[in-house]
Amino acid sequence: MTGWRPVLARAVHLHHDRVRDTDLLLLPERVVVLQGSAGDVLKLCDGVREVPDIVAELGRRHPGAPVADEVPAFLGRLRREGWLR
Repeated sequence: MTGWRPVLARAVHLHHDRVRDTDLLLLPERVVVLQGSAGDVLKLCDGVREVPDIVAELGRRHPGAPVADEVPAFLGRLRREGWLR
């Protein structure tokens, strides 16, 4: 995934729901409730950072967490769904 600079697809928006205190992905005719730190991962998907940069930043924020394996897999799933480009 080196070289890929993930960013939300044009029709996808990240939103924090204050009532539920959770992050949401707003898609056309659909809302996806994000679990755990998924919103924190997606906030780093700005089209500037490459996947290794995102992994490194999350590794600094969460030492000992398995971000090197989990984050690229998570981003790959969202890319296949068409939510990231």
